[in-house]
Amino acid sequence: MLSRFAPRASVRYNAPIRAAFRPATVVKSSRFVTTDAASSHAEKEDVPDADDAPFQVKLSPEAFETYELDPPAYTLDTTKGELKKMYYDMVAVRRMEMAADRLYKEKKIRGFCHLSTGQEAVAVGIEHGIEKTDHVITAYRCHGFAMMRGGTVRSIIGELLGRREGIAFGKGGSMHMFSTGFYGGNGIVGAQVPVGAGIGFANQYLGKQNVTLSLYGDGASNQGQVFEAFNMAKLWNLPVIFCCENNKYGMGTAANRSSAMPDYYKRGQFIPGLKINGMDVLAVKAATEFGKAWTAAGKGPLVYEFVTYRYGGHSMSDPGTTYRTREEIQRMRSTQDPIAGLKMKILEWEVASEEELKGIDRSAREFVDAEVKIAEAMAAPEATPEVLYEDIYVRGSEPAFLRGRVPEENHYYPEREVSVPKSPAQT
Repeated sequence: MLSRFAPRASVRYNAPIRAAFRPATVVKSSRFVTTDAASSHAEKEDVPDADDAPFQVKLSPEAFETYELDPPAYTLDTTKGELKKMYYDMVAVRRMEMAADRLYKEKKIRGFCHLSTGQEAVAVGIEHGIEKTDHVITAYRCHGFAMMRGGTVRSIIGELLGRREGIAFGKGGSMHMFSTGFYGGNGIVGAQVPVGAGIGFANQYLGKQNVTLSLYGDGASNQGQVFEAFNMAKLWNLPVIFCCENNKYGMGTAANRSSAMPDYYKRGQFIPGLKINGMDVLAVKAATEFGKAWTAAGKGPLVYEFVTYRYGGHSMSDPGTTYRTREEIQRMRSTQDPIAGLKMKILEWEVASEEELKGIDRSAREFVDAEVKIAEAMAAPEATPEVLYEDIYVRGSEPAFLRGRVPEENHYYPEREVSVPKSPAQT
């Protein structure tokens, strides 16, 4: 398991990027990359007083491993305000997942439910490294991504409860959540990866400078469609980052038991790859910013591997202890938690005091708890025939002939107008 921590990190205000901290272009694989936040240190005078004043932090030399690629800079520009916001976001995502866990055990949530407790740094770090105009698509462990992409806690919990006010009107459930710039939440293993390549193609065709992050798990990494998407993306030089969230287990099967070559960041052949410490939100953000700049420069796709860990089972039906020990899980929680790691850095760098962080914890808990109560108070939907035919088509895209139906049987909830983007040829 993530058995070792990386060397200490420190803070430098506008410090130059130092090549000495860059590993070789191709590094002998080490399966687990982590950062020891407890060993970090900072020079107090280097951190500005104002929350919005930029300064630079130095990442661990072991934050990245590369394949056919020069690594990103081992420094990250940030602010005190952003560090506190990332901390708040991770606490809020975890609190929301804990609420989902409780509601499922109370039998208020039915069906599939896959939680991401322990993996918060990936969703939060990615969101802080991209723009709202960029695009994200992922698999079924999607609640944190839905929240970070702009979904409200009440709409996500409402969706889990099957309510009309849910983020997908109560029809998608745990695995199918969508919002602006977020294309799911997809239940078929690996199926979202070629869709992500297609979104990247659409951006390229429309002449946009947006990046698409197409995420999948280590359990999906051996799907044929993943490799097909790699090939097309490289062939057409698409602005896509293929991101493997390697949480060590595909359902109950360890990565090294399912993959002959478990260095997932090397799977793209002619596509450069990068392995990232997915338990370090700062490393995730830095890698995401690097990838966005890479694709915007027209250099084509990248393959990322975020090394992370899920504390719970594969789903709510899996206790998660039949294929790994309780001691392993507890060791991960106590030594490599992404929230605790960022907290240590914030305290060490004197970005915030212990009392201020307790206030952030309390604020996140109170906000999420209030949102969950609102979701629980939502009325159960009325089962009507019209519900079956809602939102089958985007308004205005209905075909002239509906097989077995008439146009009057199309319904939309809620009433809304949707604009379809035009291609360069149409403008």
